[in-house]
Formats: sequence, structure tokens, C-alpha cells
Amino acid sequence: MGRTAGRDPEQTRAALLDAASRLVRERGISTTLDDVARRAGVSKGGLLYHFASKQELLLAMAADWLERFRVAVLAAVPPDDDAPGRLVRAYVRVSIEGALDPAASRDALVVIAHLSTVDAVTELARADAQRWQEDLRADGLPEDVLSLVLAAADGVSAQPVWGMEPAPEELTRLREHLLALTHVDR
Repeated sequence: MGRTAGRDPEQTRAALLDAASRLVRERGISTTLDDVARRAGVSKGGLLYHFASKQELLLAMAADWLERFRVAVLAAVPPDDDAPGRLVRAYVRVSIEGALDPAASRDALVVIAHLSTVDAVTELARADAQRWQEDLRADGLPEDVLSLVLAAADGVSAQPVWGMEPAPEELTRLREHLLALTHVDR
């Protein structure tokens, strides 16, 4: 199968990452490069042009997910919010926004669980978590408030994997409570 007409290299790379994510969700990390190429509509050579190995593809998937979350959080920081906790508030908004779609959250958590079995992905995730810890700790909130707010935001985003699907109103109330906790006088 030749290159899909009209697709530039970045679109092809995105299609490969999307196809790989869907296949990992469906079949786990045992999915093959041939399956990914077929699902993305590219030749195996086209896939190998972008990702030299399955390990490289899985690592790129994880890096893409982590980066998309970081970009979403940074985009959610209002430009007029210069108070301590502004990054934490954006983190809460994005985390709870994601929880509003339980099916998508569940699907994402399944892919993340599969990817976490790859040592290189685990290392990448640890480095990303460390970066988040540093960035969020530097955001100016007391440590106890930071820990509580992040634990709640992270916890609610994982609820769909256990079949819990809080009502949107409940998630909105939780978001507002967590955001209120971040407005502290130092």
C-alpha cells in the first residue's frame, strides 16, 4: 500500500499514533506493526519511516499523550490569572473536563495501562510526573492544599475505569470546590 495521497508527514505520523492507540486499546501491546500500518492506511515502510520499531512507536504514543495533556493544561491557564495556584487550577479544569466523558476516560486509561507495561514508557511517565511535581510545587500553593487538590483531580479522572460515572453536576461541583481550595492567602 503506497502513501495516502494528500497526507503530509505530520498527518501520517498522527494517523499512525491514532491507529496504534486504537489497536492497543483493543488488543494490548501485542498488536503488530503490520496491523498499525493497515489501520492507518499506510505501508509498513511508511510506518517504519516514522517509527523504526514497535518500542519506538509505543514510546511515541506515550509521549504524545503526555504532551497533549501538558499542552491542554497550559492552554487552560487564563492569561489574567496571576495568583498562586494558577497552573494547579488549569490542571484541575483539564482533569475534570476529561472525566466528563467516561467512555473516553475509560478508553484512555486502558491504553495507558497497556503502555505502562513497557519499561521505557514507565521511565518516560516517571520523568513527566517529576516535571509536573516540580512545576506544580513551584505554583505557590501550600503543600497540603496541593496534595489534596491533585489527589482529588487525579482520582476523579480514574473513576471510569472502575465503572463509576459521576453526574456532570457532581463533577462540576467538585471542580468548583477544588478550585476554591486553590485560592488561599499565604
